[in-house]
Amino acid sequence: MRILFFGRGVISTQYAWAFEEAGHTVEFYVRKGRKETFGSHIALEMWDARRAKRLIKENWKVKLHEEISPNYDLIIASVNTKQLPEAAQLLSTTAGNTPILIFNNIWQDLKSSILPLSMNNVVFGFPGAGGGIEDNKLRGGFLKTIFLEKPRVGTEQINNKVKELFESAHFKINWIKDMQSWLWNHFAVNAAMETEVLKRGSFPALMNHRDSFANVGKNMREMAPVLKARGAKMDAITLLLTKIPSALLGTLFNKVIFAKGSLPRLFIEYNNSKAGFAVLEVVREAKKLGIPSPRLTAAFANTEQQHKAIEKG
Repeated sequence: MRILFFGRGVISTQYAWAFEEAGHTVEFYVRKGRKETFGSHIALEMWDARRAKRLIKENWKVKLHEEISPNYDLIIASVNTKQLPEAAQLLSTTAGNTPILIFNNIWQDLKSSILPLSMNNVVFGFPGAGGGIEDNKLRGGFLKTIFLEKPRVGTEQINNKVKELFESAHFKINWIKDMQSWLWNHFAVNAAMETEVLKRGSFPALMNHRDSFANVGKNMREMAPVLKARGAKMDAITLLLTKIPSALLGTLFNKVIFAKGSLPRLFIEYNNSKAGFAVLEVVREAKKLGIPSPRLTAAFANTEQQHKAIEKG
């Protein structure tokens, strides 16, 4: 299969490497000027947990393009959430009838988030991976499982193509019936964590404070009314974060889910992205719905520009 990844980010790069290893042809679209900046190789230091946990260290050769052609079997867009509208606009004029997998967080309703793309030509999924890129070196990893929406009427063939691709590379698919609610819940969890990152200064710093995940639970309780007002069904993770006492939750995350040496912990420790966008989106929605969000809003206390953004809406 010939696959084009939209952007050469941490998620795109890791799955592209796995697909190439499985015998597929992978290429990347990057913005004008980035081809020269990125160069023809990227240094990889990533954990592959599909079969057994193994560390991949290599200088991987990549093929980059600054134009998009419709000559692919599949396009995979895994971009920062705030970049999705721009990506969808560009793909609507360049991708032709090539099927597209949107492979990232989404806070808007699915249909409006990809306009002017057609829902019949798009399927939604979410990676089981993380990490960061700095100085053209990727540190991160991916788990065996990815999340993919169950076929909608009209997307059966695309879903099957995506299924065959991931399974050919030995990934396991967790099928999601209500992808809209699932993504809204996941976005809220991300915002709950980013709220603490804003306080601590970085994702790695989040792991060095015992009360960080206890506070994540408190942040989720503040967001639960927003999810309910939107009509989202609470999933297991959201219920876990909102129902378990904060002290117990902190212990559970620090000692079990993000135990020292675990891959989920490493993924966060390698994450060098800028936090705040997810929090800002949820605060804006809460304000529009008339729901107080003091904990989330307070996270921007020292960020005047983002305070103005909240007020502006």
